[in-house]
Amino acid sequence: MRLRTLAFTTLFVILASHLLAQAPSYKKTSDGIIVYTDSTYTCASHAIKLEVISDDIIRVVEAPNKKLVSNPSLITVYKKDTNLSWNIISSKDAVILKTRKINAHVDLNSGKVSFEKPDGTKILNTRPIDRSSFQPTVFDGQRFYKLTQIFQTADDDAWYGLGQHQEGLMNYKGQQVTFFQNNSQVAVPFLVSKNNYGILWDNYSITTAGDIRPFHPLHSLLLFSKNGEQGWLTASYANDKNKATDILIQRPESDINMAYLGDSKEQFPAKFTPEKGIVTWEGSLASGLNGLHQLHFEFGGTLKVWVKGKLVLDQWRKPWNPAFAIIPIDFVVGEKIPFRIEWTPEGIESYLSIKCQEPLTKEQENSFGFSSEAGKQIDYYFVYGENMDSVISGYRYLTGKAPIMPKWAFGFWQSRERYKTEKEILSTMDEFRKRKIPIDNIVLDWNYWREAEWGSQDFDETRFPSPDSMISVLHNKYKAHIMISVWPKFYEGIPAYNKFDKNGWLYKRNIADKQKDWIGKGYVSTFYDAFNANARKGFWNLIDKKLYSKGIDAWWMDASEPDILSNVGPNRRKLEMTPTALGSSAEYLNAYPLENARGIYEGQRSTNPNQRVFLLTRSGFAGSQRYAAAIWSGDIGSTWDDMRKQITAGVNFSMSGVPYWTMDIGGFVVPAKFENPDAASLAEWRELITRWSQFGAFVPLFRSHGQFPYREIFNVATENSPAYKSFIYYDQLRYRLLPYIYSLAGATYFNNYTIMRGLAMDFPKDTAVLNIGDQYMFGPALLINPVSIYKARSRSVYLPQCAGWYDLYSGKWFAGGQNIVADAPYERMPIFVKAGSIIPFGPVLQYTSEKKADTITLNVYTGADASFNLYEDEGTNYNYEKGAYSIIPIRYNESTKTVTVGNRVGEFKGMLLKRIFYIRFINPDHPKVLDFNNNAGAYIIYKGKKMGIKN
Repeated sequence: MRLRTLAFTTLFVILASHLLAQAPSYKKTSDGIIVYTDSTYTCASHAIKLEVISDDIIRVVEAPNKKLVSNPSLITVYKKDTNLSWNIISSKDAVILKTRKINAHVDLNSGKVSFEKPDGTKILNTRPIDRSSFQPTVFDGQRFYKLTQIFQTADDDAWYGLGQHQEGLMNYKGQQVTFFQNNSQVAVPFLVSKNNYGILWDNYSITTAGDIRPFHPLHSLLLFSKNGEQGWLTASYANDKNKATDILIQRPESDINMAYLGDSKEQFPAKFTPEKGIVTWEGSLASGLNGLHQLHFEFGGTLKVWVKGKLVLDQWRKPWNPAFAIIPIDFVVGEKIPFRIEWTPEGIESYLSIKCQEPLTKEQENSFGFSSEAGKQIDYYFVYGENMDSVISGYRYLTGKAPIMPKWAFGFWQSRERYKTEKEILSTMDEFRKRKIPIDNIVLDWNYWREAEWGSQDFDETRFPSPDSMISVLHNKYKAHIMISVWPKFYEGIPAYNKFDKNGWLYKRNIADKQKDWIGKGYVSTFYDAFNANARKGFWNLIDKKLYSKGIDAWWMDASEPDILSNVGPNRRKLEMTPTALGSSAEYLNAYPLENARGIYEGQRSTNPNQRVFLLTRSGFAGSQRYAAAIWSGDIGSTWDDMRKQITAGVNFSMSGVPYWTMDIGGFVVPAKFENPDAASLAEWRELITRWSQFGAFVPLFRSHGQFPYREIFNVATENSPAYKSFIYYDQLRYRLLPYIYSLAGATYFNNYTIMRGLAMDFPKDTAVLNIGDQYMFGPALLINPVSIYKARSRSVYLPQCAGWYDLYSGKWFAGGQNIVADAPYERMPIFVKAGSIIPFGPVLQYTSEKKADTITLNVYTGADASFNLYEDEGTNYNYEKGAYSIIPIRYNESTKTVTVGNRVGEFKGMLLKRIFYIRFINPDHPKVLDFNNNAGAYIIYKGKKMGIKN
C-alpha cells in the first residue's frame, strides 16, 4: 500500500511538473506583463506585474501566491500615456520588458527584477524573492504581510530624499531611515540616486528604508563597567546636576532604552529627581566584529558623550521633543574603548535611547531596502531619467504637480509663539511698516480661541474682539496677509466635537482613555479622521464658516502627523487612530498629513477657485505638493547644531520631490541661557538669529518663528547693531531677488524644477560633492554656504567643478573644483555665483505687490553660456493653469559675449508691456561689487521683442 501511494505521488509530481513547464510563465496585459515565478528561495509561487507608466517609469507589483489585488493608491494620480509601446522578449529563464528608455528583466525562478539602459548597462536590480519578502501578520483583525524589498546597486551610488530627518545626514548610503510621522521627522517614501534613478515606495505603514537591518540594543556590544567587570556599564544617579559626584544610587545597567512617552518613569530609580538630577554611565565598549559601528541616540535634555576620553557629542533639546544623533565608532576585535555618557534629563518625560548598528558587508554597502510592517503586496515605481531633475519630474508625474504658491508667500513672514491679542498682531505689523522692513505675511499661531474650546475655530472675543476688522486692516492698511493655525483637534463636548462625533468622524481612543492635554487644567481631546471624505468636507466647512469667510489668506496646519498625543511610540499612535475610515491604522498611518491637506486644498478651491491655496503643514507625505502644501521642520531647538541640521533636512526634503520647505528661523524652543540672557548669552542669541536669518533668506519660504524671546528683529537687536543691519540687508536682498525666485516657482510647476538643490543635482560628475551637507544651490546660480558655528568669521567652502565661481558681493572670480576658506564677517554669509549664470534683480520693495518690476538689473556672470527664463503671471490666482502667464527668455553666449533678451512668450492681464533691463557683465578680469545704486552701463528698453547687447 505504501509503495502504491509513493508511486502515485511520484507520478502526480511528474505530471504537475510537466504541466507547469507547458504553462505560460507570463501573460501580456494592456499596460505591461504579469510574470509567474516558482521561487527556489521560498518554495512558493509569486506574481510580479510590470506596468508601463511611461518610457522611463515602470511600476512593479509583487504578490505572494500569484494573487494580485487592486488597491487604489493615495499617493499616485497619474494618467497613462495612451501612445506607449513596449516589446517583450522571453526565454526559458527570464522575461524582458523593453521600453524606449529602459529594460526590465524578471528571473522566472528567483523573482529578481533588474533594470537596465537600452544598451544593456545595469542600473539596479532587486534581490531574489525570499521568505523575508512576505511575512504574514495581523492588525485590527485584518491579515497583512510585512513587506520587504532589497535593491542592489553600483559601488559609486549615493542616495538622497526620503523626507525630512534630523540626524544631519546628506547621503543615506549605509544609513537607516524610519518612516513614522513625528514632530520634526517627515516621511516621504521616495529615494533619488545620483545615478539618475528613483524609487517611489507605495506603502503608508511604518517603514524602514536604506539599511533595513534591525537596530540592536546597546548590550549587543561587549560592555564593561568602570571597574572592568564584563556585562554592564556603571550607571550613577545624582539629584543635583551641578554635583554629579554626590551619587544617590549606583547600579549596573546594560541597556538604555527610553525612547517614548512614559518609558523613563519605569526605568528611573524611585528616589531620583529628573527635573534637577544628572545620570552618568561609565565603562568601556568592545565588539566581536572589526569595522565601523554606529550608535544611534534619541534624547531630550542635555547629552554629552565621550569616546576614548574625547568629547564627541554635546547637544541639548527641550525634553518634550527628542533630538537625534549618530556616533560612528571603529572597533577592532579585542580592543576596549573607554565610553562615558552624561545626561541631564530635565524632567520625568525626558528621552534617551541608544541603539547599535553593526558594520556593513561589502554587499550590504551597495544595497538599500524598504521594509513595511503592513500591506497586501509590494508596490513601487522605478523612475529613470537623464539627470536627477528628470527623476524628480517623474515623481511629480506620478504624484502630482506642485502648484505655484501665491507670490506674496515668497516674501518675508513674521511669526511668534504666539501673538496673544489682536492689538499685538496690528502693533507688530505697524512697527514693521514704520521701520520700512519688508514683510508680506504675519502668522497667528494657536490658542486664539477660548481656553476650553479648542477646535471651535472661534476667536476669544476678549482678546480678538473684531477679527474681521483686524484682517481688513492687515489687508488694506498694511498690505499684508495673514496665516492662521488650524489643528485637526477637538475638545470633548464642544459643539464642533458633538457634530463630528455624531457623524462618526472622530478617533475615539483618546476620549475613552480620558487623555488630557497640557492646557490649563487639562482637557480631553481627539482628532478627526482625515481618511473619511465626509469628515474632510466637514472640517473645511467648519474653518470656511469661522475663518475663511473673514478673509484669512493661508492655513497653518499644525500637529498634522497626527500628534494626538506627543512623543508616543508607533503602537500607541496606531491605537489612537483605530479605526480609520479606510481600514487598519497600521496600513494607513503615515498618510494622514496627505489626506488632511487634501481636505483643505479641495475645499478652498471649490469655495473660491480664483484664490491660490497656501498650506503650511508640520508633516507631509508623497504627493503633498499637489495640495499646495509647504512643510516646515517642526519644533526644533534654538542651537547651532539644530541650525546646521536644518540644511541637510531641507535639502533632502526638497530632493524628495516636495519643493516648498521652510523652518523656524532661530529655532522653536530655546535653552535656558537664552530665556533670561546675561550679556554673553544675549550676544550669542543675536548672532544665532543673524546667521539663521542669513540662511533662511535662501530657502523656498523665508519665515521666522519661535517661542520667547520674541523673534521680530526689532525685539532681537537695536537698529545700529550688526544683527539688525544684517537682517535688513538680507530681507531687502530677498525682495530684490523676487524675479529670480518667482521664476524658479514657475519652473517648479511647468518643468518640475527643484529650488533648494543638493550639490549632486547640478554637479553629478564631481564626486567631491556627494556627502556635502552644509552647502546647497538655491536655483541654478547661487551657492549658499550657511555659517553655523558661533563666532566663526570664515568657513571652508567647496566650489564644485565648473567654469568658475564669483563671490556674490565683491565679484571676485575663483576656479572650480577646490576648497577655499571664505570670509564670513558677522553681517555676511558666503555666497558664490556659478560662472555662466544670469540673475535678475528687481526693485527694492516693502511687500511683493508694492510695484511691478519695471526696471530689472541683469547680472551676467560670464565664463560659460548662460540662460534664464523670466517667468511672470497674475500672482494670486490660478489663471496660469489656463495659459495666462509670460516667459521672457534671456540668453548669454560666451563666444560672442552677447546677451539676448528674446521674444516674450505668452501674456496675462496687467502684464508690463515695457520695461528697462540694465545689463551688468561680471568677468574674471573685471569684478563688480553687488551695487544696486549704480546702474551705469548698458541697458535696453524692452517691449516684448527680441533685443541683443554685447559686452
